[in-house]
Amino acid sequence: MKTQPIRFLRRGQVVSLTVETNRTLLDLLREDLHCTGTKEGCGEGDCGACTVVVGEEKNGQLELNAINSCIRMAHSVDGLALWTVEDLKSEDGALHPVQESLVQCHGSQCGFCTPGFAMSLFGLYEKQGGNPVSRAEAQGALSGNLCRCTGYRPILDAAQSMHQHLPVRVDRAAVLQDLRDMAAQGKTAKARAAAAEDTYHRPARLADLLQLRARYPQAQLVAGCTDVGLWVTKMHRTFDRIIDTTRVKELRRVEQYKHHIAMGAAVTLTDAFAALVADRPQLASFAHRFAGLPVRNSGTLGGNVANGSPIGDSMPLLIALGANVVLMSVRGHRELRLEDLYTGYRQNVMAADEVLAWIKVPKAVPTEFSRVYKISKRFEDDISAVCLAVNLHLKDGVVAQASLGVGGVAATPVRARKTQAALQGKPWNQSTVKEAMQVLRAEFSPISDMRASAAYRSEVLGNLLQRFWLESQGGSGSSLESLVVEGAAA
Repeated sequence: MKTQPIRFLRRGQVVSLTVETNRTLLDLLREDLHCTGTKEGCGEGDCGACTVVVGEEKNGQLELNAINSCIRMAHSVDGLALWTVEDLKSEDGALHPVQESLVQCHGSQCGFCTPGFAMSLFGLYEKQGGNPVSRAEAQGALSGNLCRCTGYRPILDAAQSMHQHLPVRVDRAAVLQDLRDMAAQGKTAKARAAAAEDTYHRPARLADLLQLRARYPQAQLVAGCTDVGLWVTKMHRTFDRIIDTTRVKELRRVEQYKHHIAMGAAVTLTDAFAALVADRPQLASFAHRFAGLPVRNSGTLGGNVANGSPIGDSMPLLIALGANVVLMSVRGHRELRLEDLYTGYRQNVMAADEVLAWIKVPKAVPTEFSRVYKISKRFEDDISAVCLAVNLHLKDGVVAQASLGVGGVAATPVRARKTQAALQGKPWNQSTVKEAMQVLRAEFSPISDMRASAAYRSEVLGNLLQRFWLESQGGSGSSLESLVVEGAAA
């Protein structure tokens, strides 16, 4: 396997290594740097034992985010700053406020998951500037971490007591300057890398990405690696060449237009959902349920869409909202409806030299009523068994336009066209909804698997449309928190 150098910042020092192309960040930490405090648990980004924090410059500021190192490619941190659990304690041995709080609140028993919790809390501590955090903020920050012995109460208590200790903050100005110095020093190395035909590419411009894709159509495209990372850790796949899209500056932007939001394919799920929630606040609970925070910090909206998983959570919502995708290559670009991107299970219409560049989402209008529902066994950080998104436009009590996106019932994320037709032009009343429920249950032929039976999926799908009706009428129990129980019991 080919190797190539990477450089990242740690403890104020530049770490330079030569690393094999398919190596994960967790392997690099544990085996090459002997940072064994970072643990290997599930190997798929579900448990959070491997959590680390990365820092990079965004809009002139240092942004710190907790990520899963087990499914992150090692070369993806080239040029970034990195913190592991070993970096929290000060040189004189004093514990960081995060560590001190976990000790005092008895937030650890077996200790295996504790480094991951500590790093997620470190990310939260820095985000809050060392100020107090609410219970809800603590729960959100720890949504990607599992503990099976201590229980969450003492860990949440620790999160809420961090600010009581002597503050210890990252010197952001110093880290920013170090990152800039490292980048300047790396220009010569970058020229060498281009000449040496490296196999892990990190283009910084869209034009460079398109040229690389045209030159290497068989290369594996990656972004946050929240799915491709599992191919490496679980399927033991290797890639001869990797093209990483996360540094392409044009694709890291969220652009606001009069009638739509354009999100670059490399925008993280955290930032993408922030933009969607700003336009449609009712999506906040669903955004929180899309995986755990470290996965959202690393994964991208474009990656989730291009992946095309039938149980990917963002696609039903985007289909219901009428999103389009823009595909680009050196030959030009084309735009199509998101649901038309897919041709079969994890198959799409993209040519070998094309990349998914933008997702365009229409902005909310006063006449619409929209909701998205997710049914899953685990409230957070779990793939849905069924997902239904509905966007309805009403005029004088009549359905002027109905748009429904569904996940978990077919080989691809799908639009419920028959159900839309059953609603279109009909009075928005209980009789119309009951008829549409039957159409929706019969429109797809889901399979039975480890997440749910086919019968359950069909039944719950209809129930979710009924729930939408009740919420549109101001019915009780409109919070997503009760959805799993009510969906199963309905």
